[in-house]
Amino acid sequence: MPHLDSCIGTLRRLIAKGDMNGLPLAEWAINEYWDATPEKARKSGLRVLQLDVLDLRNAVLGAQRNFAEAVNDYIERKLRGE
Repeated sequence: MPHLDSCIGTLRRLIAKGDMNGLPLAEWAINEYWDATPEKARKSGLRVLQLDVLDLRNAVLGAQRNFAEAVNDYIERKLRGE
């Protein structure tokens, strides 16, 4: 769980800033979570991340919302194995 909590914290901070230049850092945080998590728990953990990102996306507007949507898109691609 510490990797999941760390990733959620990073994504929340980045979404709050809403700076698209932070997208590589968001992807890095998601990839770090993925690499540190046992294979059987990866997808379920990504879905937890996704729910948090979607909750945040629904609570913000403008650049923050666009950033959250970009993070969600990356999570979707990761879930599909791309």
